Amino acid sequence: MCGIAGFYCFKKNLTQSTYDNQDLLTCMHKTLSHRGKDNYGTYLGNNVGLSHARLSIRDVNKGNQPMSITINGYETAICYNGEIYNTEELIPELINAGYHFKTTSDTEVILYSFLHYGPDFVTKLNGIFAFAIWSSSDRTLYLYRDQVGVKPLFYSITPQKIVFASEPKSIFCDKSISPDIDLTSIQEILGIGPARTIGYGIFKGINEVSPGHYLKIQSDKISDITYWDLPCIEHTDSYEKTVEKVSMLVENAIKRQLVSDVPICTFLSGGIDSSIVTAVAYNEEKKNNNIINTYSFDFKDNAQYFKPNSFQPERDIDYIELMLKKYPTSHHYLECDETSLFNKLLPAVDAKDYPGMADIDASLLYFCSLVSKTNKVALTGECADEIFGGYPWCYKNNLTDNCNFPWISDTSARSCLLKDEWISRLNLEEYSQEKYKSELNKIEYLSNEKTDERNHRAISYLNIKWFMQTLLERMDRTSMFSSLEARVPFADINTIEYVYNVPWNMKYRNNVEKSLLRDATKHLLPEKVLNRKKSPYPKTYHPGYERLLYYEFQKILENKSSPIYPLIDKDKFERFKKAPTQYGKPWYGQLMASPQLIAYYIQLNYWLEKYNLELP
Repeated sequence: MCGIAGFYCFKKNLTQSTYDNQDLLTCMHKTLSHRGKDNYGTYLGNNVGLSHARLSIRDVNKGNQPMSITINGYETAICYNGEIYNTEELIPELINAGYHFKTTSDTEVILYSFLHYGPDFVTKLNGIFAFAIWSSSDRTLYLYRDQVGVKPLFYSITPQKIVFASEPKSIFCDKSISPDIDLTSIQEILGIGPARTIGYGIFKGINEVSPGHYLKIQSDKISDITYWDLPCIEHTDSYEKTVEKVSMLVENAIKRQLVSDVPICTFLSGGIDSSIVTAVAYNEEKKNNNIINTYSFDFKDNAQYFKPNSFQPERDIDYIELMLKKYPTSHHYLECDETSLFNKLLPAVDAKDYPGMADIDASLLYFCSLVSKTNKVALTGECADEIFGGYPWCYKNNLTDNCNFPWISDTSARSCLLKDEWISRLNLEEYSQEKYKSELNKIEYLSNEKTDERNHRAISYLNIKWFMQTLLERMDRTSMFSSLEARVPFADINTIEYVYNVPWNMKYRNNVEKSLLRDATKHLLPEKVLNRKKSPYPKTYHPGYERLLYYEFQKILENKSSPIYPLIDKDKFERFKKAPTQYGKPWYGQLMASPQLIAYYIQLNYWLEKYNLELP
């Protein structure tokens, strides 16, 4: 994985010297250096600049970027972030067409595929990616993003140019673009956050290339082209055939994503998703006499303070030990105390560029910093719940009929600390409901689908298009902040396309969540792990963490110059402090309950302060 950035001037750049542009490109890759510290590179043409910070995973010695090739006097250049998992399938036709490979990197495969097939070649790629390609023959810049948005790519348009980067912070290296917000920015953060509207970059004037899209920029004309979307296709396979195909798709995706010139590790929570990934990875690596590293995460004193609830019924440790008996990996138990967790809240904002999943982000940021000391590449179990229907809102009837996003179960919690005038001005419930209704109108259904199947297709669509995006962004920023490449085999495009169209009664067979995935992988897992009830990513229940949050929030409210001071009603906060802590009633997803609300506002205050932003 890497960090990419650059710019394209709509007319030949006469306003800046080559020296100024080179300084800009250098600033951009330095700002993204956490995403890759192994090598840096820049490319500067007449009106285009590309910048790259490299984390060396494939062809460590020769795969440096930006990479360029000259044919018939015209140069084509690329800067790329990601991994392409089907390169071995693409190479033979390119060789037959006369292309000669000088490296074993997938970057070169992308570049030659673009030259051979044209701009729509991206439909042939299986992987996670964001990349820019400059074609001097027609003076056109292309910005591509993978089908489901695993890798990020932001951009900003000024009257003179378009500036792009893996993260917004790098765009601000261009002095003509300053961080700014408007009312919509705050509505996004407080109304649907930590999610974001697809393509919207929170900062005013910052957008993101949407998943499954690419931008074509030629002179001052910018075309946004959709090359992929969720297909709506009738499923005709029997249950037995479906199980067989899912087993093949999942295992193939994991095996593909083991490709690397550096050692691989996995995150192992003891849940079925990470256990499946670990089992397949272990078996494959064992063929080469390699024993993989595995990592599990927990919090100091959770054995003492853990409180079972409907979302998090039990701890992970017993299931991890069952997996290690069957698959004796080199396992590492990582633990975070409440002070370390609190101290990562603000760096989590630095990593993401805006408030995120509070301590859920902060803890993963902490754990990834430890994993990165021994590994560069980690496979995770992310995205299985979105694809196979593992969340409670997928199968509880009272949630499928919600008039808002199903993971926003309590809209009142989002505004419970706000002053009344801000509640009225922001109108958060209406804002999130309008986003929800707008997204529902985009869903394609089969003509013969009954109401129940339509509802479940809608939930699946929203999970993949919205909820999964938040978790993918969290995984990318928290891992790449420590130069760790996190891969997500369940987000394989072939798996998603197939499972999205499988009827709900197959995914929820015998009223068991993710029964299809369980049946497809039962040969891999110990029985108790296979039948384990879903339990999400762990979080701390230590009362000391809450005390740290409340103490910090109190300090913020005592300072009238604090950016969020105008937002918060102190009397409401005092009542909030005295109320019992709610762990089983989250206001976002399954993990963000009352302590995370305070942490989220602490992050918001820091974000406004960091970028010198004023409330609109």
